[in-house]
Amino acid sequence: MFDGSDTVVLYDELAYEEVLPVAWSPLRGAVDGAVAASFTERNVRLLQALAAIEDHGTSDKPDESASDLTRLDFKINLLLDLVGQLVVANRPRPAPTPIRFNAQGAVWHLPAPLPPAGVPGVLEIHLRDFLAEPLRLAGTLTNVTPEGEVTARFSPVGEPLADLLERLIFRHHRRQVAGFRQPRRD
Repeated sequence: MFDGSDTVVLYDELAYEEVLPVAWSPLRGAVDGAVAASFTERNVRLLQALAAIEDHGTSDKPDESASDLTRLDFKINLLLDLVGQLVVANRPRPAPTPIRFNAQGAVWHLPAPLPPAGVPGVLEIHLRDFLAEPLRLAGTLTNVTPEGEVTARFSPVGEPLADLLERLIFRHHRRQVAGFRQPRRD
């Protein structure tokens, strides 16, 4: 997806771009304040857990403890993959679709019938299989094309959640750039 030629941006900010299971749930009106606070609290916990899992903390020193940490990291990742398979088997996910998002909003594709622009709702983004809960972001559809591309603008998420989303996006972008720069071994 990332070709190294351009930075992925949405609403003039760095964005996360990937193919992920995504679901849009339209609402009759704006999200209630208590529900929005609940979404924020869950999203903060979810992103903190994901950051802790993805933070490898490997050392630059090639010593025995670094080797032990690498083996332990591999085993934990294997366990997380197995747990993810169990979660997905017990809780089917929506079909994966290309999505680009940040704390401001998102762009993705929806199958027909397409909702009109202006509809409020909740976007659920399943970031990893091993995470039982999706990221839930309330917003409003701002554009819907006949081809099914929809754009949403999120309700303000608050500073703690925005900061965690920015960190997630930056880590993802950094991995894409590093992967692009790695020489291919054929």
